[in-house]
Amino acid sequence: MIWKQEFTLEGINQICQSTMVDHLGIEFTNFGDDYLEATMPVDHRTVQPARLLHGGASVALAETIGSLASQLCIANMQTHMAVGIEINANHLRSVTGGWVTGRVMPLRIGRKLHVWEIRINDEKERLICVSRLTIAVIRRT
Repeated sequence: MIWKQEFTLEGINQICQSTMVDHLGIEFTNFGDDYLEATMPVDHRTVQPARLLHGGASVALAETIGSLASQLCIANMQTHMAVGIEINANHLRSVTGGWVTGRVMPLRIGRKLHVWEIRINDEKERLICVSRLTIAVIRRT
């Protein structure tokens, strides 16, 4: 298991209240020994004017679950924190409604650098977006 912090989905969703995560309707829904998942609606909050899922919303979902996964992998959150330093995304298929689900899994979890892969699928399990997020683990000041 990669997690260094104890957590519940309810606890994660509670700390996301009154943030952009909450505004976009992102909800953490599942986790396992080496992954974390969250869903996001494809609705008026997350579509572009052409009524397709906005690429920026997909990136926001990817960074949300990847950043939170990194936080959960830090042994001492009193002294250290995770900060994103790079994210990229390939948008592979459009979505016009329903829900998308992102799953984050580690590519590398080091002492000072975490690299994550986030795969976002639609309700039919079709791959919509694949993203890679790099996180620096820094000392809190």
